Amino acid sequence: MTNDVPGAVPRVAVVIEDDADIRHLLETVLTQGGFQVITAGNGLDGIEAVRRYEPLVTTLDVNMPGMDGFETARRIRDFSDTYLIMLTALGEEIDAMQGLDAGADDYILKPFRPRELRARVEAMLRRPRAMATDAPAVVSAPAAAAPVTVTAPEPVHPAVVEAAAVPQPVEQHLPAAFQPRPVAPQAAPTPPPIQQVALADEDGWLEHNGLWVNPQTRVVQQDGVELELTRSEFDLLAGLMRTTRRVRTKADLVLLLRGESYVTSHFVSDADKRAIEVHLANLRKKLGENPSAPRWIETVRGVGYRLTAADPT
Repeated sequence: MTNDVPGAVPRVAVVIEDDADIRHLLETVLTQGGFQVITAGNGLDGIEAVRRYEPLVTTLDVNMPGMDGFETARRIRDFSDTYLIMLTALGEEIDAMQGLDAGADDYILKPFRPRELRARVEAMLRRPRAMATDAPAVVSAPAAAAPVTVTAPEPVHPAVVEAAAVPQPVEQHLPAAFQPRPVAPQAAPTPPPIQQVALADEDGWLEHNGLWVNPQTRVVQQDGVELELTRSEFDLLAGLMRTTRRVRTKADLVLLLRGESYVTSHFVSDADKRAIEVHLANLRKKLGENPSAPRWIETVRGVGYRLTAADPT
């Protein structure tokens, strides 16, 4: 899958990896996926590459000499909304939590299957990339749609990479079109009059107990104050708002974030489910939820999550 359309802007990926063999493998996989690839062997060079080339996707190793992947991810998130995938041999839950807290969109264990990496990248690209400040202030009413879903990639397993033709080296210096472009923040729209259920109104807002979500502008307001959520936190909240009191399992929410269907937990790993727990824990923290008496999101023990009941009028 390459960009063969004359004048088309190529997709750019940055690979930050200190191991030369893995760096070359990642470059090969992403190049075959239609990306122009910029490589860096350490965190500082990787941050500069992301700043300079504005990549659509960035892969990031955790265990690097000097600045580790967690700190590198935090610094990248200060200025970029690139899709960020952490690749690491660290499989403990606390490591996944640190990666997601640092701003990673996905967390893949080494050794990984090249085709799984390609599948996860393409799944992320099907999700909206615009953040709240990138959206217009006024929108028309969206249709309340059910989450989109398709077969999830297989769990991570050690694998021998099949021999493949190595593509021609990729030019490391890209046109000026890839230089950073300033984005002017725009004012968030004022929510419409209060409703008592999470239903879309004429301007596309969903409301539940004073919490307002607009899926088209990707704006969230809590009691009149706009909240800053990550892409994954927003998608989980919007998904729960759309389905109100219906319980969403962790496997279902994993596939919601991937933009895939076939809700079959066999294709969702334990690490994926733990990532949902981390995202929702961070979301609840930003909402100021009281775990013992939640106002917006409640846990259905052993099943999943759903919205709380609407406050009485």
